Amino acid sequence: MKALLIRGGRVVDPASGLDAKRDVLLREGKVAAVENPGQIRAADAEVCDAKGLVVAPGLVDIHVHLREPGQGYKETIATGTAAAAAGGFTSVCAMPNTVPVNDAPETTRWMQAFERKASAHVFPIAAATRGSMGEALTDYAALKEAGAVAVTDDGKPILDDAMMLEALRSAAVLDLPVIQHAEDTRLTGGCSMNAGALAFRLGLRGMSVEAESNLVERDLELLKQVKNGHLHVAHLSTRKALDAVRAARRAGLHVTCEVTPHHFALTEERVGLYDTNAKMNPPLRAESDRAAMVEGLLDGTVDAVATDHAPHAAHEKEQEFDRAPNGITGLETALGLAISILHIRHKVPLAGVLALLSSRPAQAMGLKRGTLAPGAAGDVVAFDPADKWVFRAAESRSKSKNTPFDGWELQGRVRLTVSEGRVVFRR
Repeated sequence: MKALLIRGGRVVDPASGLDAKRDVLLREGKVAAVENPGQIRAADAEVCDAKGLVVAPGLVDIHVHLREPGQGYKETIATGTAAAAAGGFTSVCAMPNTVPVNDAPETTRWMQAFERKASAHVFPIAAATRGSMGEALTDYAALKEAGAVAVTDDGKPILDDAMMLEALRSAAVLDLPVIQHAEDTRLTGGCSMNAGALAFRLGLRGMSVEAESNLVERDLELLKQVKNGHLHVAHLSTRKALDAVRAARRAGLHVTCEVTPHHFALTEERVGLYDTNAKMNPPLRAESDRAAMVEGLLDGTVDAVATDHAPHAAHEKEQEFDRAPNGITGLETALGLAISILHIRHKVPLAGVLALLSSRPAQAMGLKRGTLAPGAAGDVVAFDPADKWVFRAAESRSKSKNTPFDGWELQGRVRLTVSEGRVVFRR
């Protein structure tokens, strides 16, 4: 692999606190040096001019659906990670709701195989219970040995108290996070959007705030009983659930959480007249909840911005709102939305935004990523923070185009993505 010298950029590495003009040398898939401009001598290296660009650790998305195995008509690992690279992501954590469910080491290893032609490093997240049916735990030790970095039943949350407690205890022994999709599905049958006046006017059944917050509160009570347990709450969307996480963190519990770009950028009003590209789970919420997500990102309660990239084929979304599947794509819009809304509108320092997209999610999942320290993986994104551009879904590298952000003007555009020293995207 040829060495790569990224020269003349503003290096922002939240993990080390670095924010200055530096040159970065990548060699043999690792960060070899980060030095003052002009100090690195590497005659054998390919040179990339990063003048006017921000050079940062490759972004880390801890919540994506790559659909393989079994649903390659929606997305493949190759197409999903190509979209990731275009969005600046070099590491993605893939959820287990595949066909079959990723509940076995063989499936975990299959997802990471060279034959998948991934443009970003894939960290599988395995099912917490067999078939994600909530009845018997999977073999956490074998799954971790095969490469799984966490366990979850994702869209089929663990509702049984005893089973969730057993999952937390078994995972704690192996230092694995248990990720919970916080939804009490006993309260959400037939629901397709946020509960409220808009759902009433549209004639749709609404999902209450309590369906999320009640399960978060239950899980936090169980976590108190587990030594060294780690609960991670996926895609938080309500103020009430966020307040519970904030209080638990203050009390010393090891709980982490994530918020998606769509939950800090949009409200339930985006549903409009039954637009299925604005249908996801958890649903878009009221403005007060959207504002709470921003507050959590600003005050440090939220650990990560994660996309919940969930591709669906056009024919699946082109049906009645309450019949269409939940989910939107998000890998190519996340950085632009974070810069446009968190950095520009809410004045979050650029280093803070990048921490939410790199070092902090990596830390939450125990990944040795998200830093440009010498010896770290050679994962780099270079982007123009001032570039205003329009996202076109038709031009997406994802196999699916289900996004509510088609036609949006965003700020901050990726120019170069390097994964383990290999250029995987160049604009």
